[in-house]
Amino acid sequence: MAKKTIMLVCSAGMSTSLLVTKMQKAAEEKGYDADIFAVSASEADQHLESKNVDVLLLGPQVRFMKAQFEQKLAPKGIPSDVINMADYGMMNGEKVLAQAEKLMK
Repeated sequence: MAKKTIMLVCSAGMSTSLLVTKMQKAAEEKGYDADIFAVSASEADQHLESKNVDVLLLGPQVRFMKAQFEQKLAPKGIPSDVINMADYGMMNGEKVLAQAEKLMK
């Protein structure tokens, strides 16, 4: 399977970086080849231009931006969703990775 690029977006890119680490660990354990990274909402556009993103997940704190991201992503065919608040709060990398995988199918 080709390497997948998973972009997480939150307000500052800080809280999500711990989740990225947990998702990378979960991906490694599954033998899943993924480039997982987090950016702040203000940096998201430049990353969407410079990287070939397969799926975009929004942190619960920026869920209000879902519609505007969907508009930007629709022409590129990039699926997106808001990370489940419980999974985010528990920093459940395995479940958030599964959510990303499901969106890419």
